[in-house]
Amino acid sequence: MNTRQWLETLVAFDTTSRNSNLELITTVRDSLQQQGVASWLAHNKDKTKANLFATLPATAGPHAGSTEGGIVLSGHTDVVPVDGQKWDTDPFKLTEKDGALYARGSCDMKGFIATALALVPEYLAMPRVKPIHLAFSFDEEIGCIGAPVMLEEIVKRGIKVDGCVVGEPTSMNVVVAHKGINVFACKVHGKSAHSSLTPQGCNAIEHAARLICAIRDFADGYKANGPYDQFFDVPFSTMTTNQIRGGIAVNTIPELCEFTYEFRNLPGMSVADIQAQIDKYIAEVLLPKMRTEFPDARVEIDNFAGSPALEAVEQAAITELVRALTGDRETRKVAYGTEAGLFQQIGIPTIVCGPGDIGNAHKPNEFVTLAQMERCEQFLRKLGKSLQAA
Repeated sequence: MNTRQWLETLVAFDTTSRNSNLELITTVRDSLQQQGVASWLAHNKDKTKANLFATLPATAGPHAGSTEGGIVLSGHTDVVPVDGQKWDTDPFKLTEKDGALYARGSCDMKGFIATALALVPEYLAMPRVKPIHLAFSFDEEIGCIGAPVMLEEIVKRGIKVDGCVVGEPTSMNVVVAHKGINVFACKVHGKSAHSSLTPQGCNAIEHAARLICAIRDFADGYKANGPYDQFFDVPFSTMTTNQIRGGIAVNTIPELCEFTYEFRNLPGMSVADIQAQIDKYIAEVLLPKMRTEFPDARVEIDNFAGSPALEAVEQAAITELVRALTGDRETRKVAYGTEAGLFQQIGIPTIVCGPGDIGNAHKPNEFVTLAQMERCEQFLRKLGKSLQAA
């Protein structure tokens, strides 16, 4: 299949993160197998989702057949929901209009995956002295949950690679850094009572509100005082509370309030130090106040998702190669997170470069332009040729 056909196939699978991605993964696996490419899967605990890792061995030179070294092309297979969005076309059917391809995931990021898969026959025919690896993950959109399962298996298998390109939408520009993302679930436990007997209760919502305001104060501190990195569109670390739930009735003091918060840290900032501020506020301010009302009051925090920041090394071979192939020499750093930091964390030099504008991701009528897809195809073809014998 060509790139257009692969993209049409991929977007037809509703791989919204709440759903299984196995049908897509098995389709890709079977296609690769038919071309003689071996792959393995790394599943979630329930076996309802899977990552796929495939290797196209070196085809030339003294190390023909080798799977050592080479470059990983990485992308996530899940997409965000279309619930409540007004689409002009079927979000799970590829539609071309005015030089663009519309569908959920066309931009973020099945366009990159489709291009890589379409080039497999060319890669196999190239006299490459290095392998090319494909790494397709699940559940990136809900906190990069899937990729660590695959990366753990890569380490366990002793797979060594030279570099990685994560094909998130960057308009085919080179992104050398992004912030880390850290997502926490917080449960504030108080004591219920009839609202007419307020002193007999411990209002979990009100105390959760104090904690939420403290988190906002910490966020304001980073905005006002830094540290800063002016290459980022948002040049400081951010902290936000994005979901909250609590209470059972208008006349009942709530015994439980749950909320989620996240912070996106600049590269080099300690995640533990940022969270320590919140833990200190809970231990020294919030809980003492709550326990004057209810001695068994408590606060639970669970860091249930996250991905480390990326700070690529300019001198790394993968950075120099991608800059040479794209002709892009600008320094670009972004606030959104990707799986690139996870690859870097296990010692694989990584950059981010892929088709589409991130501004079109997650929205109704998501699209990627034909011009971007063509640029991606040219880039990935040149990347394959860069691995050929001199």
